[in-house]
Amino acid sequence: MGEITKINGGELITLIKEGGDLTKPFGQEVFLLETLLAGTTHVENIKELEPDIKAGLKVNFYRETSNKFDPKAIVVKEENGQKLGYIPKEKNEILSRLMDAGKLIYGIVDHKEYQGNWLKIKVKIYLDD
Repeated sequence: MGEITKINGGELITLIKEGGDLTKPFGQEVFLLETLLAGTTHVENIKELEPDIKAGLKVNFYRETSNKFDPKAIVVKEENGQKLGYIPKEKNEILSRLMDAGKLIYGIVDHKEYQGNWLKIKVKIYLDD
């Protein structure tokens, strides 16, 4: 006993010795739901942002616990920090609990279209577990 058996030509041992992330190979992207963003009509520069909002764009979620309208609010922002809107109130309870527990939740833009003055942005929401 006391000896380490090499697995896969020693790749696992090398990963451990170099301080690699052992959870990464076992992590997965879990699809949770899809929704239209709320509040896009209240984003002042949404018309300037619209050309850069394309299918496949990753958007980040941030809890906004100080939101006076909804303590479970989740604001949605582009990678550069530009606010695009919110997760709708009727869909944010479980997502906010997961985020409060330290889970990484994010979205991928599925598509967008204008309906009158409302820029409808549909996102697919994922958990990085």
